Amino acid sequence: MLSSTQKKWRLFRTWSSRYPIWCAWQVTYRCNFRCGFCHYWKDPAGLLPEQTLEQVRIGSRKLANMGTLMVSIAGGEPTLRPDLPEVVGAIAEYHFPFLTTNGYNVTPELAHSLFDAGLWGASISLDHAEPALHDMRRGTKEAFARAVNALDCFAKARRYDWQRVNLMCVLMHDNLDEIERLIQLAAAHDAYFMVQPYCTRKTGSEQFVCQEPQIGQRLMALREKYPNFLSNPVFLGRFDEAIHKGIPGCKAGLAFFNIDSTGDVAICVEQRSTPVGNLYKLPIQTIVQRLHEGSRQNKCTDCWYNCRGEVEALYHPVGVLRSLPTFLFDRGRPPKMMQGQPEPVADAAE
Repeated sequence: MLSSTQKKWRLFRTWSSRYPIWCAWQVTYRCNFRCGFCHYWKDPAGLLPEQTLEQVRIGSRKLANMGTLMVSIAGGEPTLRPDLPEVVGAIAEYHFPFLTTNGYNVTPELAHSLFDAGLWGASISLDHAEPALHDMRRGTKEAFARAVNALDCFAKARRYDWQRVNLMCVLMHDNLDEIERLIQLAAAHDAYFMVQPYCTRKTGSEQFVCQEPQIGQRLMALREKYPNFLSNPVFLGRFDEAIHKGIPGCKAGLAFFNIDSTGDVAICVEQRSTPVGNLYKLPIQTIVQRLHEGSRQNKCTDCWYNCRGEVEALYHPVGVLRSLPTFLFDRGRPPKMMQGQPEPVADAAE
């Protein structure tokens, strides 16, 4: 396995060479939740075959021809794969693997296995500070309690300073006023906090879109207040624009791309139905060329997901400067709350 320093240098070379630096790798489309704001669990893609562990190893080596990438291991719900630690290990040979999970299946043993395998960071999805509301929105009993347990499991399982735990929130129509409590909840469990807006591209419905005024200002104020609020300020500052007008100039295919559970490659997860090719059937340079072609044809302004906004912030001078300290200096654990700041809400994790 390449060392952390080697990977960082290779990632810099990838970025400076204008290859994509972020890959969302959907290792399964199966999901154990029934979220109202996501239709993946209804998607026939959930019945597609999944890449074998050996295919993941081959794919990871092939992607390494571009350099080192930040790889988001997602789905579906990745923890439904019993070989997930081995999948992480295969990707970690050359890349920075990150896991996005609803947390329901996470145990201390699984968290230790994933970090031992080389997981760089784990993001646990949690959208409401009120347990009953989160459970209802996710269509699953104990979703809140299991997510908080997952935060603890990952926080205690870290082996290295660079291993990070995040509470990941989707900003929707009814949870903006809960964001501060979620930030405090994350801090209480030794985790960072990150947020992304719900986007209509996922379901076509505007039911869950946050319509509050000055969202960006409110989030930026919270970021200044809480040292564990990790989201890039360049990303946060465009939330209102993204929600109300849409942001042109998407770098899908240039800065980031998607791999689905069968190895099909698309410029982004929401265009997985129109792949540019298959990871196992085409040379990597052909895939990169087709990703660039797809990017030139892409006029979409519909999303401002983390995989777009956070990555595109790294192509902005301020954005890259604000991200470098956390990345370069292995700040896997968030700074503690400073004197004079509110203490975490005591009952938020109950």
